[in-house]
Amino acid sequence: EVQLQASGGGLVQAGGSLRLSCAASGSTFDDYAVGWFRQAPGKEREGVSCISTDNGSTLYAESAKGRFTISADNAKTTVFLEMNNLKPEDTAVYYCAAVVEGDWNDCNDNDFDYWGQGTLVTVSS
Repeated sequence: EVQLQASGGGLVQAGGSLRLSCAASGSTFDDYAVGWFRQAPGKEREGVSCISTDNGSTLYAESAKGRFTISADNAKTTVFLEMNNLKPEDTAVYYCAAVVEGDWNDCNDNDFDYWGQGTLVTVSS
C-alpha cells in the first residue's frame, strides 16, 4: 500500500510560482493514478489536476489550465505540481492522493483511496 507525503507549500505573492511535491513510500506510484486536490476555507475539496503514471495522461480543472503543470519523475516515486501565475483564489490546503489505475474515471476525490497530509499554499494580493 502506498503512502503519500506532500510538501512545497508556502506563502507567495500573486503572480508568483510554487512547486508542490508528492512523494511515495511503501511503494512507487507505478500502476497508480495520482491527483492534486485543494480545499479552501469554507469550501469543498476540489480536484486540481490528476495524472496517470501508466500512460502519462493528465487532467486539469479549468482554473488550473494554462497555469499549473502536473508531472511524475521517471522512477514514479514523486509527482509534482508546478503552479505559475498564482492568484489569491488559489489559496488552500493542497492534498495529493492516489488510486489504483483502472479504478478512476475523472479527477474526482471520491475515486481516490490513499491520501497524504496537506500542504498550505497562501497567495497574497
